[in-house]
Amino acid sequence: MYQKLGKTLFGALAAATLFSSAASAETWRAWNIHNDGHPNTAAMDRLAELIGEATSGEVTLEVFHGGVLGSQPDAIEQVRIGAIEVGNFNLGPIGPMVKEANLVSLPFIFKSVPHMFRVLEGEGGEIMAAAMGDAGILPLAWIDAGARSFYAQKPINTPADVEGLKIRVMNNDLYTAMISAMGGNPSPMAFSEVQQALKTGVVDGAENNFPSFKNVGHYEVTTNYSLSEHLIIPECICVNTTKFNALSAEMQEAVRGAAQEAAAYQRELWAVQSEQARKDVEAAGIAVNEIENKAPFQDAMASVYEDYLSANPDMRKLVEIAQSTE
Repeated sequence: MYQKLGKTLFGALAAATLFSSAASAETWRAWNIHNDGHPNTAAMDRLAELIGEATSGEVTLEVFHGGVLGSQPDAIEQVRIGAIEVGNFNLGPIGPMVKEANLVSLPFIFKSVPHMFRVLEGEGGEIMAAAMGDAGILPLAWIDAGARSFYAQKPINTPADVEGLKIRVMNNDLYTAMISAMGGNPSPMAFSEVQQALKTGVVDGAENNFPSFKNVGHYEVTTNYSLSEHLIIPECICVNTTKFNALSAEMQEAVRGAAQEAAAYQRELWAVQSEQARKDVEAAGIAVNEIENKAPFQDAMASVYEDYLSANPDMRKLVEIAQSTE
């Protein structure tokens, strides 16, 4: 009788333990705008594997690719309010709601992609992350989205080479001010219209990273790609702050570690894809010119920074941190 009772109690205890574990397990949804073949898609799939392994299944991640859960602005808001737990976002659209994130949209604020990561992985990044976390969208890791450079029918080596050119830019006051400060004529327009605008001469040039320059065919209607790297806007793997803070310290460490490993994987894939895109456009006849000294471009941005900091004086410290980072 005692043996039978003991077995019954053991079975009940085991069932209760299993039920408790199952009840505490969580399934998170993750948003990604990219499709198969993109480094971010592979990295987000890897993130799902890593989180499952690191948390022993206590947190599982279901990734929805191709923006099926909504546009990027919609998804950012959904992560902020907790309707979606995780997102892979560009920092550009986050800038209007978290002013600290707008640092990355200042032209020529970073000297190179490695310099950008040094800023984000230091005090500057800590300030940005804290502000984003307060807004409900906590960055767990920073990922690469390349550097945007100019392409036109002539090489651009100095700010004077932009003078008089009609350059397509994204619709952002900082970007239009950048072109104007160099004596050019900024032409904001939809990305889908750029190919035809370049072909017909409606604009003289545009700007983007190597993979985009190649993948959308802009290399077919231009001749020169100049490595100005004037905008280096990274992306993040972000989580809803409340959801993350509800995890135990051990689980937080596991999730953050998984995100940082996935980010390292993404950076490797991005570097390979970007280098291949450069080789492809050069093979197609595009002249790629290095710009050894970017100081004249940075100096030309004095009025842009003066206007920005006059309107946002509390951003001065963050700008100085970025500029002083080696």
